[in-house]
Amino acid sequence: MDPILFEFGPVMIRYYGLMYVIALLVGVKLLQMESNRLGLGLTKDDVSNFGLLALFAGILGARVYYVSFNWDFYGQYPTEIPAIWHGGLAVHGGVIAGFLYSLWFASRRKFPFLRLADAIAPSLILGQALGRFGNFMNGDAHGVPTSRPWGIVFSRESIAGQQFPGIPLHPTMLYELLLNLVWFVLLWQLRKRPHRDGFIFALYVGLYSAGRLVVEAFRADSLMLGPFRAAQMVGIVLMLLTTTWVLQQRLWSTQ
Repeated sequence: MDPILFEFGPVMIRYYGLMYVIALLVGVKLLQMESNRLGLGLTKDDVSNFGLLALFAGILGARVYYVSFNWDFYGQYPTEIPAIWHGGLAVHGGVIAGFLYSLWFASRRKFPFLRLADAIAPSLILGQALGRFGNFMNGDAHGVPTSRPWGIVFSRESIAGQQFPGIPLHPTMLYELLLNLVWFVLLWQLRKRPHRDGFIFALYVGLYSAGRLVVEAFRADSLMLGPFRAAQMVGIVLMLLTTTWVLQQRLWSTQ
């Protein structure tokens, strides 16, 4: 595994960056399809501009979230703060920032935010799956040591290899990649079933949180809130909130 796909002189293409580009292109295509189906009235240019700015907001939010949990290090080495190619993007921070940007966008265009959120959800979870492949090639977002036959020894140059040199680890990024692909297929199948605005997005939040709750138990590089894993705490809160909201509003029904 090598984080660099190829380099030619000063030009370097990394798998992690490539995954973001692919996620943007595929996400824009899917969002355009959903925009047409849901009657959002977004042109191709609207969707492309929205996707690009939402991606930028997501990356910025993911970095701010990660840095804030590791300020002991970044406070000493502030030049490392923009170095996202060294790893350090937290999905929850990206989703929060993307959520806020989408809320502003919907308000500005004067159409239902929850309908836009439903249109975005399948693209978002698919993009997260692609991002986990980038983590795999980087050797970050890794798991704890394991004796299971599918344990992977990461290169000594990677973050995982530096922490656990020569030791098989749970490939937690691949666990999450597979789960996210399953969630994408489920959301894509359910999106045409009768439901109220917001149901697909709420389902995305709940499913992702449940999957992350399990995968996080095997992570070796979790962000911590005191003695607790931050992603698990956030996931539990989100699952409770979305479940309560779906049940109260009967979002699975059009009645």
